[in-house]
Amino acid sequence: MYPEDELLPISGLQHLRFCERRWSLVHLEQQWEENRFTSEGGVLHERVHDGGIEARPGIVVARGLYLWSRRLGLGGIADVVEYHRDDSGVALAGRPGTWRPYPVEYKRGQRKWEPSHMVQLCAQAMCLEEMLSVEISAGAVFHGVTRRRTEVRFDTALRGETEALARRMHELNRARVTPPAAYSKKCESCSLYDRCLPRAVSKDVERYWARALREMDPV
Repeated sequence: MYPEDELLPISGLQHLRFCERRWSLVHLEQQWEENRFTSEGGVLHERVHDGGIEARPGIVVARGLYLWSRRLGLGGIADVVEYHRDDSGVALAGRPGTWRPYPVEYKRGQRKWEPSHMVQLCAQAMCLEEMLSVEISAGAVFHGVTRRRTEVRFDTALRGETEALARRMHELNRARVTPPAAYSKKCESCSLYDRCLPRAVSKDVERYWARALREMDPV
């Protein structure tokens, strides 16, 4: 169990799932580069978090809830948690019956199957499970461009990956060392490309090892 002052941001899992160097640049070195996509995403999240609580027949919608898990060592703000009427759910103050939480994460992009979003959403569900002592089998990612949802099932594989990433994030946080760059195709879509410089750094590392090997070669 992690103490409260060692909880790391749930949102960091998305960066870590994409790239360990990206996570380190953002969370260890406090570097961030805004572009049109990150700015639009920030505006979308601000609008969602300002919504408060609303109720409709059979559903209660809460926005901007703080979630935590001492077991995973995570904490952060959920975009939306819907509570659906369910006989095996949990009680809500001032409302009859029982309700099952259903987390919804808002993303600005088009509808697509993005593993980093799934991990972030699964972590929110696991936080809610720990906080409320209830099982949550699914949630959804809402896509701002298409205004459609993709449902995510929290199966054993996704839960295992989420736990492993949470452990890895704490390892990197304790080490306080930014991993070296390793260029791949996904680097082109990263907002930190100009700060990371993966092509240049990767070439520098290759040249270093090539020179080191030549110096070690007695021939």
